[in-house]
Amino acid sequence: MGLFKLIVDRWGPLNYKRAFADPVYKTPDREAFPGAMRTWVPTEDRRRLASYTLFAAYCHNQAWEVDALQNGAEARLRREFGDPAMLVASLTSHMLGREQTITVDGSEDADPADGSTPDPEAVHAAAVQDRLRTWARQELFSLRMQQNERKAVREGDGVYTLAWDGQKMRPRLSVVDPGFYFPDLPDNAGDSADYPTRVHFAWEVEPDPKIKGGKTKLRRITYELAPIGTRTISDPGEDGSRPFRTPALADDGSTPLITAGDLYQPDTGQIVRQYPWNDAPTYLTCYLTDAEWDLDDIKADQDVHTLDERYATYLVGPDGEVLDHLDLWQDYIPVVHLPNTIPEDGHWGESSLAMLMQLFDELAGTDRDSALASASTGNPILGIVNGGEKTSSRRSEPQQRKIRPGMAIELAQGGNIITVDTSPQLAELRNKTSELQDRLSLIARMPAVALGTLDPTKAPSGFSIELSYGPMDPLMDSMHLARDHKYELLFKMVQRLYLAGQHPDWTGPVVNARLAWGSYKPTDKAATLTMVQDAVDKGVMSLETGVRMLMEVGLPIDDVSEEIERIQSRQFAKARDLADATGDTTAVGNFLGLDVNPDPEPPAPTLPPTPTEPAPQDPQGSGGNTQ
Repeated sequence: MGLFKLIVDRWGPLNYKRAFADPVYKTPDREAFPGAMRTWVPTEDRRRLASYTLFAAYCHNQAWEVDALQNGAEARLRREFGDPAMLVASLTSHMLGREQTITVDGSEDADPADGSTPDPEAVHAAAVQDRLRTWARQELFSLRMQQNERKAVREGDGVYTLAWDGQKMRPRLSVVDPGFYFPDLPDNAGDSADYPTRVHFAWEVEPDPKIKGGKTKLRRITYELAPIGTRTISDPGEDGSRPFRTPALADDGSTPLITAGDLYQPDTGQIVRQYPWNDAPTYLTCYLTDAEWDLDDIKADQDVHTLDERYATYLVGPDGEVLDHLDLWQDYIPVVHLPNTIPEDGHWGESSLAMLMQLFDELAGTDRDSALASASTGNPILGIVNGGEKTSSRRSEPQQRKIRPGMAIELAQGGNIITVDTSPQLAELRNKTSELQDRLSLIARMPAVALGTLDPTKAPSGFSIELSYGPMDPLMDSMHLARDHKYELLFKMVQRLYLAGQHPDWTGPVVNARLAWGSYKPTDKAATLTMVQDAVDKGVMSLETGVRMLMEVGLPIDDVSEEIERIQSRQFAKARDLADATGDTTAVGNFLGLDVNPDPEPPAPTLPPTPTEPAPQDPQGSGGNTQ
């Protein structure tokens, strides 16, 4: 008899599922989660991969297939109406807000209101902000962010990758399924503040059905930070089927060459490189490896971290470079892991569905019972007393009749019809469903108004709705806190890739950019407009803050500074007050956005030409009539 294991981790809430956790060893069922139990999957990653599959099954109304391994054919009676998917969609949309804006600190000072010359740092910050927003539009950043955030909320983790595209001359952003993500964590743990120095992306590639005798392969892409080595070149190999990289040698055939721009330090024996985003040289670079293995060549004691590279077949990039420890010319791994929650320990986040799984099962069971009860309520059970012939066989079994609308039944003398009413049980089941939905809203910290289950005709006042969002505010703050640094890191990588790709429009230092989340609460635009108007008129709020508040509630304002310029260009009364207070026409002109200063020298007057001939005389005398 095996020893019992008590495993407490971020996937522990799923241990009640026998298919997810064996009663003794807490390992996933191989039949239910075959992908998580592959031989090349590390043991410490099996529960994580199985949880991803289980969360996805609940969100796609396929939990009954997992439940069938535990309850058999009864699992087909399970009713799934999309409650997990609805919760994930609501959480994702509220966490992202109405819109997301890339902002760079200091960019608002690039256009001073007093007309003075802005600081070069502010001008550079504004330029970087415009370029990042342009890149986001080109890369469909909002769409890809929706894809990744949905995975992060549902499964607990999301992954971005970045790569330079020499043809499009911009960094390309990709969303990778977290089930393919295998970071090489130290001692299989690691601190959430430190990113590992080696990361794998691995998945199985099925053979082409058109090719006879094809084999299933394992593809692994590896990013690794390591000391800068000597220069390497692509070698197609003897028959061209197994290309690899080989050291580049000098003309003597024995001296290795270093890459142009690198420096060799004899005192330390290291090669250093000066990157455009660093102040000092560094000895690290990121290497990319993309290879495939036949599953038959992977031994039982090997996993994705310890594959034998002697059996690897390295792929070739679109530029003809063999992807065998290819130097990417960057001192960071272009991968951003996005946890859904702040990791309590280790590296991984926690799914927003983890604590609610048993509630979803209770809802599914109640919905199933309600469906069965509604069938008996719509087709009532009747008992006929003295209705004529009582039996239908030799064993004197009661005769069953099919009752249809409008059917007349002739009863014997003293006969009676007894109806079994199951509607009270159906009403009780509906009350149970409402109770479970309230518990779901409470534990998920999502009020009914946020889930869209509040009856609009019974909606309380705006102040009451504002208070109902109270439990949701810390939830959103926590989710934003887990993501703020990740998106700052992503935008920093985008700037570095532009500099490494030597894009002509990208110069200057790398600056800190962040993602501003939109508001998730319903807003009263008219009330906000009135409040801003009163506050600005009474001088307790700046115009900049007021316009920003109007922008946050959804008014069609594209840029705060441009909107302020339009407003001030029409405020002639305030311009007159400014002139009376300061006597400075330059300040008034800057306020209105007009040139109100007169020219220092008035223009010379234009006189009529001097006549050169005398005026004709009147033949009849002065003033006479010629007729």
